[in-house]
Amino acid sequence: MRKLGINKTRESILKFIHGFIDARGYAPTVRDIVKGCNLSSTAVVQHHLHMLEREGRIHRDPRVVRSIQVSEREKSAGEHSFLVPVLGTIAAGKPIPVPDTDTWSKTPEEAIRLTADIVEDRVSIYALKVQGTSMIDGLINDGDIVVMDATQTADDGETVAVWLKDEQEVTLKKIYREPGRIRLQPANIEMEPIYTRPENIEVQGKVVAVLRRLDQ
Repeated sequence: MRKLGINKTRESILKFIHGFIDARGYAPTVRDIVKGCNLSSTAVVQHHLHMLEREGRIHRDPRVVRSIQVSEREKSAGEHSFLVPVLGTIAAGKPIPVPDTDTWSKTPEEAIRLTADIVEDRVSIYALKVQGTSMIDGLINDGDIVVMDATQTADDGETVAVWLKDEQEVTLKKIYREPGRIRLQPANIEMEPIYTRPENIEVQGKVVAVLRRLDQ
């Protein structure tokens, strides 16, 4: 499992810049970005543009209007990246009841862009927002995004999204098979494991990466 850093606002601004240039053939102004990304002020945008420059992801001339240019490195990364759907929220604490037999929404709430080295050769990959702190000692915190490989199998000790059939609930835990039962183990010493029958669970994916907002 890989741990990645992400700043949601900065990624939103960069995505907007990409889309604006592709659609119009020229760069957005700071005020375009404020409006397009629903941000509070030009100062907020200037801060994030400065950080994107420091990271080498954009170039600009402060003396020229509409001078933002996406770096060649960023363009190259975009050519070798993939949009991954964010399908909803999953509990890392007490399981969250859901309204029907689907564990999460089939229609993506949003999408995130991941590089090919994360996606690798996986055919079905998606992401979920984490709610709760039961996996905090496993470096998965409330508000993180977990990238999931949509598989129905997992080895003992892997962190999985598990559908509890009787309870009609889904949870994020480490899975262990014990004689006659399944143990769903939190990574938080203050929380107790969940024990259930093997036939009561359905593995719906395992964690392959974790994205954390740096400003949370």
